Parts: sequence; structure tokens; C-alpha cells
Amino acid sequence: MAYQNLTLLTDLYELTMMQGYFNEQSNDTVIFDAFYRKNPSGSGYAIAAGLEQIIDYVKNLSFSYDDIDYLRGLSIFSEEFLEYLAGFHFTGDIYAIPEGSIVFPQEPLIKVVAPIMEAQLVETAILNILNHQSLIATKASRVCYAADGDGIMEFGLRRAQGPDAGTYGARAAVIGGCIGTSNVLCGQLFDIPVLGTHAHSWIMSFPDEYTAFLTYADMYPDACILLVDTYDTLKSGVPNAIRVFNEMKAAGIQSKKYGIRLDSGDLAYLSKKARKMLDAAGFPDAIISASSDLDEYLIDSLKTQGAAITSWGVGTNLITSADCPAFGGVYKMAAIKKEGCDTFTPKIKISENPGKITNPGNKTVFRIIDKETGKLKADLIALADESYDPSKDLEIFHPIDTWKRSTLTGGTYDIEEILLPVFKKGQCIYESPKTMDIRSFCQKELNLLWDESRRLVNPQEVYVDLSKPLYDLKMELLNKRGK
Repeated sequence: MAYQNLTLLTDLYELTMMQGYFNEQSNDTVIFDAFYRKNPSGSGYAIAAGLEQIIDYVKNLSFSYDDIDYLRGLSIFSEEFLEYLAGFHFTGDIYAIPEGSIVFPQEPLIKVVAPIMEAQLVETAILNILNHQSLIATKASRVCYAADGDGIMEFGLRRAQGPDAGTYGARAAVIGGCIGTSNVLCGQLFDIPVLGTHAHSWIMSFPDEYTAFLTYADMYPDACILLVDTYDTLKSGVPNAIRVFNEMKAAGIQSKKYGIRLDSGDLAYLSKKARKMLDAAGFPDAIISASSDLDEYLIDSLKTQGAAITSWGVGTNLITSADCPAFGGVYKMAAIKKEGCDTFTPKIKISENPGKITNPGNKTVFRIIDKETGKLKADLIALADESYDPSKDLEIFHPIDTWKRSTLTGGTYDIEEILLPVFKKGQCIYESPKTMDIRSFCQKELNLLWDESRRLVNPQEVYVDLSKPLYDLKMELLNKRGK
């Protein structure tokens, strides 16, 4: 996975449209919003992730000689257009909601303000990166919520859809709350903890289970988690693990982290039986870790059954977000400024499905926090030139069912703009935090949610409202259609 120029990581129609704009000598400035319409996995929220990779992509956006030769070989691009591409670089502005933020449908996660050819080119890669990492970060946050404070280890690399998905997916999983990953490359690239035990093949390569355990304990006394289900969990695995732990204790070895891992069978039953055996042997602090096709629903069920598991390894269902394999983010034009004009003309996409009607104009997003509880009251999508005074009353209302209204009394709430500048005139002005710092920020963001909005099934909707000026603009454009 050496560095690869991602400039051609785009759909062909982005380039054919660019050539069309080039031929028409169109240099209009446009605004595109990247947003999504529905929370993944039946969740009440999503987690924004992938901004660091989007920044890297935009910084390195340029067509190499090989790129130009390849495009020339397609025989659909003019030499004049290829000459333009040879000198291409991004000159626009980009705004984004920071990674690790809780986000909701319809609000812009990324806003691109740039000449139309530049804004068109970056669409595919932005969506590819944003959709994937936000999906996995959201799934991870749900799995971690189900574990209720127990550590979740991301173990999905071998089941991921390729090296990139396995590596950047592991990064996103850590942002969403996982304590670490089995993916060593991800650990190296993003300075996050790498975790793991051993496979059944380790046990099977020795004459007997006890010898395998003892050898492993000799090598890794401070991280001695023994896989006990190769032959018989309760009759062989756990007793042999206890035998090794006793020998470690007799030798004066005080392990920082030791215990067993279960990877098959009835995890609730086996963990409770194993806990009794470990406690009776004098090892009440021994960890019981579990893996085996886990997801948030199974973990929640096992917790409800009283499973004595305190550490979880989650692989396939996390790294692939198996129940919801796509995030569904879209990239839509919101405004255009004709060359020579000073102001943007708002644009709207109309659909017979009200949820697919876009919000027009140059927008931003405000987060409203209730002062008394410290919890999220609502997000407010507003026009970019709007400002709000939290000492004054604020009326918010549902963008479709407008009769659903609420007035926030001045002094009872805080309001903060969360769509932040990342690029200005093609130059990056934002420094991405380290992945583990993003993880810490994400935990604070999740604490803004009420438990009702975090529950796994049928969560309470978080309000995302339109400001009055934005709502009036939207209605004006809708009423103009066909005229």
C-alpha cells in the first residue's frame, strides 16, 4: 500500500462534465454540499469521519504525465482540455464538520465553494472517503454503546473489503470508540493501540494445550490472554489456563493483563461458568474476552443474559457494517455565482419525495446545547451570513412538519457554529488532530446525546431544523417552480 496518486479516483462523468464546462468557457463559482438523508443501521445519529484523508486528497490533487497519457488514450478528451488538466490544482474553499462529531441527516458535513470544474472533480473522492469512514465510525459507536463501558477491539481486517477498507475502517472504528485494532499497519499509520492474542493454530501446533499456553505465557507474561476453546472450553481450556496462571503466580510473575478468550459456543453460559472457575482458583481479576461474529445486538443480548465478559473482539460485522453496508451520502449543488457577479444564486433540487428536496443557498450549521442539562437540543441549518445571540429567544421548527415548533428562552441555551473552514483559496488552514484525540472528542460529542437517542432500536429523533431565513428561501424557490 505505497502512496498512490488519487486524482483519477473519480467517476468518468466528472471529467466529461469538466470538459463541457471547459468548452463553454464557464468559470462560474459554485457551492456543493455533501450530506446524507438517513442515519445508518437504524441509528439516531452518525459520526463524521474521513476528513484527514479528504484533506490529503485535495492537497495532492494533480494530474501526472501518466494520468494525462491515459486520458488521451480514451479518445474522448481534447488536447486543449488535457493541457488544462496538466496544470490543474484546487483553488477553492472547503468547510467541514470536524471528525468525531455527531451529525444528522440533511446537514452539510462538507461544503465546497470553488470554480465549477474543481468542485465537480472532487465529488467522487469526497463521497468515497466520507461515506466509508462515517459508516464504520457510526457502527463502532453503536457496538461500544452496547458494551456499556467494556473495551471493544476492532478485529476485522481479514474480512474487510480490501486493504484500504480494512485500514481506514479500523481508523474510523477507533474514532467511534474502539480501544484499538488488530491491524498493525493502521496502528503504524495513525499511532493507535494494536491488540491481539493468538489463534487456534498456535494451540494445535503443540503436543498439548497446556504446553501451548505455558509457552505463550513465558513469551508474553504482561499480555497473557489464552484462547480456551480449541478442544473443550470447560473441561480442558479453562483448567489448563488456570494451571498456567497458578504457575505464573508461584514464579512471582504479576501479569499486567491476563485472562482467557472465548471464540465459540454459548458465550453467555461459558463465560459465567469460566468466571466461577477463575474466581474459585483465586483469579477474580482475570479478563474474560469474547469474539465470534459479534455485533451490537448480540453484545446487548449477552449483557442482558449476565454474560461475564468484559472485553470484546468485534470483526466482520463491524468492519463491513454488515447490516447496513452503505452510508448514502450525496453531493448536491446549492448555489452558483456567475462569472462577473458578486452574489450567489441559490439552487434547489426538487423531488416528489419531500426528504429528497435539497436545502438551497450558502449554508452553515449551528449546534444548540441546553445549558441546564448539557445535552443537545437541536442542530440548526442556517444561511452562512446568519448569526445568533444566545441571550435572546430563538424559535426553531421542523423543516417539513412546520407546525412542530419550539421557542428556546434566551439565556437557557448555547449556540455554536460547527461547519468550520478547512481550505481557503486552495490552501489548507486546518490541522487534523491525532486519531486518539479525535476518539476522545467523539466520546464528548456522544455524551451530548440523550440515552433515548442512542438506544439501538427505534431511537428518539434528534431535531435538525432550518432557520427562518433559510426556510423562507426554500419556500420561495419551491413556489417558483414551473413559473
